[in-house]
Amino acid sequence: MKVIDDIKMIIGNDLARVNGIIADTMRSDNELTDAIVTEYLRSKGKQLRPMLVLLSAKFYGGVNDKTCHAAAAVEMLHNASLIHDDVIDRARSRRSHPTINSVWDNHIAVLIGDFFVTGALRASVTTGIPEVLSALADMGRDLSVGEISQIDNARRHVLDEERYMDIIGRKTASLFVACAKVGALTAGATLEQSALLCEFARLLGLCFQIKDDIFDYYSNNVGKPTGNDLREGKVTLPLIHVLNGDLPIEREMREVLVKGDLTPGQIDMLVEFAKERGGVVYAGDVMNRLRNEARALLASSADNDVTATLLRLLDYIIDRDY
Repeated sequence: MKVIDDIKMIIGNDLARVNGIIADTMRSDNELTDAIVTEYLRSKGKQLRPMLVLLSAKFYGGVNDKTCHAAAAVEMLHNASLIHDDVIDRARSRRSHPTINSVWDNHIAVLIGDFFVTGALRASVTTGIPEVLSALADMGRDLSVGEISQIDNARRHVLDEERYMDIIGRKTASLFVACAKVGALTAGATLEQSALLCEFARLLGLCFQIKDDIFDYYSNNVGKPTGNDLREGKVTLPLIHVLNGDLPIEREMREVLVKGDLTPGQIDMLVEFAKERGGVVYAGDVMNRLRNEARALLASSADNDVTATLLRLLDYIIDRDY
């Protein structure tokens, strides 16, 4: 967490402003809504996404009031997606706190998620920059399509690395791209000027999701048990990589997976197969390739604190242990 703490030292006042905007925007005249939202906002997580908005604005000039509202909009949309994901996944906890759906019910949770979406819309309109609203709309569409594609892949048992990368590009990396884009736009950059940092953010987002998927193959403190993705029907890069051969053992493992309704023993077997056959190592190698591509993008940028911080954030996302 030292990297995150260091970044917060650089943008701490701006991040506090962002959180103030979120709190103000999410107030309502309904007692139950206020109680649920206030409790939910007590756990803020690392706030990587608003951090990236603020750093992107600094990269292209500087943070202003529009930047803070754009960062708040991104964080509210992100929270909306998490709340809705918890409903879909029937999750009982997130960030070591009970989920809204577990304390109340799915009906309330979906409505609170929708309420966060309306807050994001209000904050983005406040920027007065149509392209900000457009970027967030595109991101929301990509998130939805990515999630649906993942469900479709699971149902059809598609084991294709290119398809996997497309899905995580939509369901995860698109949010990081939106962060870079709206940060740049609020700092006065054009869409063309923002392209470089948007590509950096896309690669960073891909690394973020691959790292999350690797966590699923080990006991750790990320708040979900080993093999949880497989329990939900999600087949990620480490296992995809080791199931596409034609050896008898690979065919056998594919047959186990395709039958569905995996038992705990079968899940453990597939997890161990991915680890023993080098699937996790391969996923790590993919991350490092993406890291090198991302670092190369910023090689010609000014050698300053902002560039150095963006590169530290990239390394943190790949090297973190939770």
